[in-house]
Amino acid sequence: MSSKSQPLKAATAARAAKAPAAAGARQTQKEATRSRVMEAARELFDTQGYQGTTIREIARHAGVSVGSVFTTFASKYEILSQVMEDRLEGLYAELDRVIPHLRGPTVDRLRTMFAIHFAFEARHKRLFLAYIAAAFDWTLPPTSLPMGRNQRLQGIIADCLSKGVEQGDVGSGFDAQEVIDLLMAAYIWSYRLAAWHDADATTMTSVMDRQIGLICDGLRPRTRGGPPTDYPSI
Repeated sequence: MSSKSQPLKAATAARAAKAPAAAGARQTQKEATRSRVMEAARELFDTQGYQGTTIREIARHAGVSVGSVFTTFASKYEILSQVMEDRLEGLYAELDRVIPHLRGPTVDRLRTMFAIHFAFEARHKRLFLAYIAAAFDWTLPPTSLPMGRNQRLQGIIADCLSKGVEQGDVGSGFDAQEVIDLLMAAYIWSYRLAAWHDADATTMTSVMDRQIGLICDGLRPRTRGGPPTDYPSI
């Protein structure tokens, strides 16, 4: 080996050794930027609303450049989606823990499930209202997942209805998706009370309880050509 090639190989080896460390540092910095952007966005969406918050404000609040925000997220809505997805993990962990132990008629199980939702979201009502409002933004890309397209919530409701059919307090001749849509519409519409009157979880839960009762009354098993079969009052 020539004396000239030895320094070159040593330099190449040194660069190769530094490359993983540099890549790791860049990844760490990227994750830190992402965390700061999400924390800033969560606070601003919760205080100013989705429409009232700009990417520039999020960047300034996070202490990063606007370019850094767009390097990490494709759009403002993507930031909101990630903020909500991270929060909802806590909600669904609670539901996964509670739901398997729920007993009683379908109406009571639905009421408990939605009461858990209200109690969770009422901690940051404005943030959740921002998420609801974004669902009606017609400029969102088809790949977005606003409130209403959340398959976890729809799946939980569907499972509850299926169990109701099995235990006999829900009839089988209904369109499950229509009932799911009704329940989700009632749930989302209840948040008008939070937007207009700053209602708390207890108030919204009370309203939703009555609406669930009306919906479940229509789901009772019916005799052919007759009224709903006699079943414990809901």
